[in-house]
Amino acid sequence: MEKIVKDVGDIQSRLIDHRPVLQGEIRYFIREFEEKRAFRECRLLENLNKMTSDTNEHDLPRCTESMHEKLCDALTRLEAANHMAQRIQQREHEAEQNTHLQVCAERRKQDWEEFLKEQSRLKEEVDEEHVKAVGRLSAQYNDMKKDLAKYSSF
Repeated sequence: MEKIVKDVGDIQSRLIDHRPVLQGEIRYFIREFEEKRAFRECRLLENLNKMTSDTNEHDLPRCTESMHEKLCDALTRLEAANHMAQRIQQREHEAEQNTHLQVCAERRKQDWEEFLKEQSRLKEEVDEEHVKAVGRLSAQYNDMKKDLAKYSSF
């Protein structure tokens, strides 16, 4: 009878108390979840590692080469643009110097004309002074001739 009571107690506890069964199911679920999660994370990490390796092996050299080509092309274009800009600046400078030279030539031409006018005026003044001096000397010599003629008649 004891055994029957014990069996009845076990049956009653199984029918009414579901904790041990639930705990087993929970443990099983947790174990499955953790295993699947670990497997899923491992697969994800492997995929990421593969993608990184592929990128490093294939995409990175191709991108580096493409970047080098594009940078060389850009450098060539920049050098050409710089050369064009320098030529434009040189032409502008030459045109500016040409204009400056023309202005200087005009100024020197005007200065030369003024110099010639000044020399002409000075020549006229010297010629006038010369004519006056010749006139004074002629008058003085005439006076001296007259005086000499007075003294020679004695």
